[in-house]
Amino acid sequence: MLKEMANFGKKLVESGLVGFHFGNISIRVGNKMFITKRGAMLDEISVGSVVEIDVKESKSFDSEASMESTVHKQIYRSTSYLAVIHAHPTYAVVESLVCQDNIKPMDCEGLYYLRDIPIVEGKTGSKKLANEVSTVLRDYKGVIVRGHGTFSTGKNLEEAYIITSMIEHSCKVKYLCSMVMR
Repeated sequence: MLKEMANFGKKLVESGLVGFHFGNISIRVGNKMFITKRGAMLDEISVGSVVEIDVKESKSFDSEASMESTVHKQIYRSTSYLAVIHAHPTYAVVESLVCQDNIKPMDCEGLYYLRDIPIVEGKTGSKKLANEVSTVLRDYKGVIVRGHGTFSTGKNLEEAYIITSMIEHSCKVKYLCSMVMR
C-alpha cells in the first residue's frame, strides 16, 4: 500500500499534476483510510508521510492529516471507491475559473470516459465541500473544485491517477482550442 502511494505520488509530481507538497493521496482499507499528511512531499512518500483515520467514526481525525481529509473521508462514506487523489492540475484550475457548472470535454477520450467534468465550490477542507464533492462523485469519477483542484477516484490509485490525467488533458485541449479560436 505504501509503495503504491509512493509510486503515484512521484507520478503526480513528475507529470506536473501537483507541486511537491500540494495535493494528497488516500487509500481505503476496510473502515480505515490511509492519507498523506499535511504538507507531505508527494514525490517522497514514506511511512512517516501517512496517517490512518477511521472512516466510520465521525470524531476520528488526525491533526497531522491533510487539510482535505474531511473530503476524502466523506467520499469513502458516500461511495464504494477505494482510492482518492486530490491534485492541482493547472489547466483544470484555469478552466474551472472560466466555465460555469461543468466542463464539456472537446477531445474524444474525454467525451467518452468523462462525459462532463463537474465543477463545485467550497472552502478547503470544509464539511460543505466534503458534501458537495462526495455527492457529485456518486455519478462521476472526478470533479474540479473551482479555483483549487481536482478530486479523482477509483478502485485503486492507478484508476484515480488516470482520471486526474484525463481531466487535465481535456482541460488543456479545451484551453488551447479557445486560444486558437480567438
